[in-house]
Amino acid sequence: MWVPLRGGYPHCTLLLLRGEWMGRRGLPRSLAPGPPRRRYRKEALPALEVPVLPITTTEIRQYLRAHGIPFQDGHSCLRAPSPFVGASQFKDQTGVTTSFSLFIDKTTGRFLCMASLAEGSWEDFQASVEGQGDGAREEILLSEAPEAENSEEVRRIWDRAVPLWELPDSEEAQLAHVMFGLSKVTGDTLRRFSVRYLRSARSLVFPWFSSRGLGLRGLKLLGAEGQGNGVRYVETTIPRPGAYHNLFGLPLIGRRDVEVVLTSRELDSLALSQSTGLPTLALPRGTACLPPVLLPYLEQFRRIVLWLGNDLRSWEAAKLFARKLNPKRCSLVRPGDQQPRPLEALNQGLNLSRILRTALPAWHKSIVSFRQLREEVLGELSNVEQAAGVRWSRFQDLNRLLKGHRKGELTVFTGPTGSGKTTFISEYALDLCTQGVNTLWGSFEIGNVRLARVMLTQFAVGRLEEQLDKYDEWADRFEDLPLYFMTFHGQQNIRSVIDTMQHAVYVYDICHVVIDNLQFMMGHEQLSADRIAAQDYVIGAFRKFATDNNCHVTLVIHPRKEDDDKELQTASIFGSAKASQEADNVLILQDRKLVTGPGKRYLQVSKNRFDGDVGVFPLEFNKSSLTFSIPPKSKVRLKKIKDDNGLVAKKSSSGKKGAVSQNSEAGLDQASNPSQPDIPQPSR
Repeated sequence: MWVPLRGGYPHCTLLLLRGEWMGRRGLPRSLAPGPPRRRYRKEALPALEVPVLPITTTEIRQYLRAHGIPFQDGHSCLRAPSPFVGASQFKDQTGVTTSFSLFIDKTTGRFLCMASLAEGSWEDFQASVEGQGDGAREEILLSEAPEAENSEEVRRIWDRAVPLWELPDSEEAQLAHVMFGLSKVTGDTLRRFSVRYLRSARSLVFPWFSSRGLGLRGLKLLGAEGQGNGVRYVETTIPRPGAYHNLFGLPLIGRRDVEVVLTSRELDSLALSQSTGLPTLALPRGTACLPPVLLPYLEQFRRIVLWLGNDLRSWEAAKLFARKLNPKRCSLVRPGDQQPRPLEALNQGLNLSRILRTALPAWHKSIVSFRQLREEVLGELSNVEQAAGVRWSRFQDLNRLLKGHRKGELTVFTGPTGSGKTTFISEYALDLCTQGVNTLWGSFEIGNVRLARVMLTQFAVGRLEEQLDKYDEWADRFEDLPLYFMTFHGQQNIRSVIDTMQHAVYVYDICHVVIDNLQFMMGHEQLSADRIAAQDYVIGAFRKFATDNNCHVTLVIHPRKEDDDKELQTASIFGSAKASQEADNVLILQDRKLVTGPGKRYLQVSKNRFDGDVGVFPLEFNKSSLTFSIPPKSKVRLKKIKDDNGLVAKKSSSGKKGAVSQNSEAGLDQASNPSQPDIPQPSR
């Protein structure tokens, strides 16, 4: 129902170490496997016109009972006998028979067989059960084999890396321990977790071993950079982040372990294991995402403690992940001065076992008292900037007014037809996405290919049709963004859209959903109904989704028809007052080009529920990069003068008379042709 672009870490950069530039995937050129090859994947193919409806837990249970398949109810998965292991039952390394080796996700229906490592969709499982899957079953099983190109690359790097405790140069070993804060981590701990050091890149190497001990499936390289008085870590994974599903420390977990501590970094897992002796696992993508494919590996635990970091973003991620894992078995370590992340706590000499005992249960009743909220209130008061949300890097004036982009809020955005609403909101969302905000785009008016082309141009800050030799370079970087697109187009039913959004939040941990625009949410079955009442219902559904899923929703709404010489107001939003009442933020793109000439656009913040600051600031459109945040290198200044009749005319500052084309800025005269979309056409 959506086309994913691989999610990635926002801090994958190029490093210059020992005079050697880091090549593809952040590896030294001597280890890089050569120029990247173009690969075409299923996700890039056109999607079906009719989206597949999501499966429910009740439907999964009914199907299993109807086919006589026994199952056990788990925390987030159902366990059943696997059709992929043949007649003989699977035995693990201890020789214990495990008949229920198939895990079926209660939310998505996706399955994983622990015996054969086969996985697939609910439709694949149905085909196997109903005898339609002999060929499909082989395809599912074969799909789990590691990619040849990755396995060769992984093995070459792993062989060149050396155990950190075996470095011949004592000064180099001491420098590595200091760089990564491992001064109090013993060699025995590093040996148990098989941590190595790549000297040519000055990076720690964390292995991804198969859960069945069949070999090395991938690696994570962790480099360190100095940043002010602190250290910034740069992560590079093989395979790329979207396919890297390593729960670091999983081979050390025993079959009878019932409690585990989840961390967001491998270094924290080392510190926790050494200090407490408890089973600990590090999430492959930190606080960015908890892929559902990992949930079967966590089913055996009755209690899960999430200790993800020492900031509010980590706290929000812990609460989100707990909902996925079943909050009744989860406890959260609250960030604080006396409760930093595990590695820092070890280096400060704090008692990590005592901190774990202070973990708060993630589940509580619907009614709470201030006693349960006082620590969260203190956290927001002591971390004002983090509580304000993610700040924009391209729009500093938005930071001045809105302070940041916060989860769980509803933003309503409007502007005149042809003013560039879609172009602006795509850059607005792209700015946040480049900072690690997982984003889902619902473009019901503009096709995904055209929207992605515009966003890629904004990302590259230049037109790539004039430099196609750089397309692969920019496309590879753009592909690593945690950006996804719905495949809906045209009129849609609101229930189908909400189901898709909830599914995306569960699978990809989406934090920001953009809906362009509200008018397309009026499904066909509502054509004869009161449109105002239908719009109020749709807005209420988006408001409820944002609150229940702690996800920010940006909703584009067309305004009422107003006179061209009048500025839009909050009351100009189409429909009743419910849109502005439900919204936490109201943004209005004011287009004054019909009065003051091309280029005169302003963004007005007319509502800000967070702290009440409202205001307006100018925007300048750059045709070459399709951006509003980067001013054009050269521009023609316009002055307003009066002719003999007292009418306002336009004259360039250079003294040359003449009209300025409306097309010179947006590529299309959208103001005179309302049927044209907001995204400009690239020049030829």
